[in-house]
Amino acid sequence: MSAGDEALVRLAREELARPAPDAARRVAAAICTRTGNATLGVVFYGSCLRRDSAEGVLDFYVIVDDYAGALGPGWLARVSDWLPPSVFYIECPASDGSVLRAKYALLTLEDFARGAVSGGFRSGIWARFCQPALAPWVRDEAALESIAGVCAQSVRTAVETVTPLLEGPSDAEEFWQTVFAETYRRELRSESVSTIRSLHAAAPERYERALRAGLAACEQERLFAVEWSGPRFALEWPAGRREKLHRRFRRRIAWAKCAYVAQLLKTAFTFGDWLPYALWKVERHTGAEIPYTERQRRHPLIFGWPLLFRVLHNRELR
Repeated sequence: MSAGDEALVRLAREELARPAPDAARRVAAAICTRTGNATLGVVFYGSCLRRDSAEGVLDFYVIVDDYAGALGPGWLARVSDWLPPSVFYIECPASDGSVLRAKYALLTLEDFARGAVSGGFRSGIWARFCQPALAPWVRDEAALESIAGVCAQSVRTAVETVTPLLEGPSDAEEFWQTVFAETYRRELRSESVSTIRSLHAAAPERYERALRAGLAACEQERLFAVEWSGPRFALEWPAGRREKLHRRFRRRIAWAKCAYVAQLLKTAFTFGDWLPYALWKVERHTGAEIPYTERQRRHPLIFGWPLLFRVLHNRELR
């Protein structure tokens, strides 16, 4: 392991081992009651972590030994193995009696690690875990080390994947904004420039540290040479390599979008009671309360779509 890789693992381990807020611990405990002894670790990430807030929907990844152990031996375990991750919704009480809302993606450690390496069509794992995360629950020290290794690899993959897209010298802020903009494109997620900037602005020193370690790891493997001038860096590529990697990234965008469409369709079957959740999101963003019937809640794929059409027709969802 290179010095850069070791620095990335140290960074990931420090972040994962930070004290978790009470809301994250409560949700992690509720998730573990579902996934049982198969659970290796519960990892908290995303906007609620970044804002240090339980307002909204908390985001988690749940790492397990195997799908059948966490989900039972039925069709859900089989489809999770075929097209991971499976995404679920959960609610649990907060310390003040309010409701904590969360969603979690469930993956085996093998699939988690596979999603963090470069070369695949999908960027969902490494795009999320090149960002700060913490682990409110892990089974043991070995589990923490394994998850930290995946988070470290995610930063390395971000560097390997996005550096060919840079035009000329750059700095940490420019680099990470390119990372987030490109990965949102692959996930069919439309985010404003201000939102993308806010990701780096939440922890600029951390992102500087991660970038320098990632560049050092890639340089040690002779992917490119790095020349620093203050906070800015320039890359010297072997002849033809940058262009080859750039073309490969662009070719994979269409396939990545197809994979995410398939994932979204599967999530409609695994997310659980998603109609109240979706309408709660609309109400939270617009103030428009949309009533629904028990039949629509119980059979949303059959009877729930008219609500969505009504929201769009009335321009309640912006």
